Amino acid sequence: MQLDLFKSLWGWQGDWSQCAAQVREMGGVGVETRMPVDAAAVQQQAQALQNEGLALISVVFTGGDVLPNQAWTPAQHLQRLQGALDSAAILQPRFINLLAGNDRWPLAQQVDFFGQAQALADAAGVVCSFETHRASSLFSPWVTLALIEQLPQLRFTADISHWVVVCERLLDAPQDDLSPFIARVHHTQARVGYDQGPQVPHPGAPEYAREVAFHYRVWQSIWASQAARGYSHTTLTPEFGPDGYTHLMPFTKAPVADLWELNLGMARTQRAQFERWLHRQKDYT
Repeated sequence: MQLDLFKSLWGWQGDWSQCAAQVREMGGVGVETRMPVDAAAVQQQAQALQNEGLALISVVFTGGDVLPNQAWTPAQHLQRLQGALDSAAILQPRFINLLAGNDRWPLAQQVDFFGQAQALADAAGVVCSFETHRASSLFSPWVTLALIEQLPQLRFTADISHWVVVCERLLDAPQDDLSPFIARVHHTQARVGYDQGPQVPHPGAPEYAREVAFHYRVWQSIWASQAARGYSHTTLTPEFGPDGYTHLMPFTKAPVADLWELNLGMARTQRAQFERWLHRQKDYT
C-alpha cells in the first residue's frame, strides 16, 4: 500500500505555483480544498490544478459552511450536494470529502438524509467520504456508530480530534469500540486534538505525548483496515489550521507555532510512521 499525502488549503494564501512547491516539499501529490460554488471559480480551480499537476480532494459543506445554516432543511443540504456532484464532473477530484448534515437532527432524520446522500453519490459515480466534524451530523462517535448500523455502505473521513473534544477524553477505554467505524474509513485528516480543544499547541510538546500516541494508533489502525480491504493507496492530509485552532499568545495574538511548519512536520512524521508500519506488516507475512 502507498501513502498519498495532500496539502490542506485551509488558511492558505498565495499563488498556485507556491502551493505546488509546498506540496512537493511535503512529498505530497495534491491538495485538499473547498469546492467553489460559483461555476467560473470551478473552472479556474480546475485549470490551476491541471497547470500545476496537482491531484484534488474536494471539500463540500452541505449546510453552506463549516457551521451549517440552521434554517436549511435536509432537502436543501441534498440540493447543495447535487450541485457539488455536478461540479465534480469538471474538477475530477479523487473523491469528495463531505461535511454533511446538522448535529441537531434526530437520528431517524439523519439516517434518511445519509441514505439519500449516498444514493446521489452512487448515481453520479462519485466517491463521497463523510467527515467526522463538530456541528455536522457526525459530531459524535456514538451517533456515527448508530448510523453505521443502518447504513453500513457509508465511507468516512476520520478527523478523530473532533470526537476527542466532544467526548472530552481520548477514546481509548475498553468500552470505546470504534472498529465498525475504522472498518469504513476512506481518508484520514492528521491533526492531534485534546480533551479541551481540536488542536494541541504543538505535537512535539511532551505534555501532549499521550494525545499524540493515541492519534497515531488510530491512524495506523486505519491503515491496517484499508490494507485488509485491498486499498492500494491510502490518503492523508495534515490539517493543523487557523481560525481558533492555532493557539495564540494573549494580548499580542502571536501564533505559538507556524502553521506550515506544523503541517510539514506532520507530513514528514506520518511518512516515517507509515514506512515503519509497512515494514512491520511485511515482517509478519
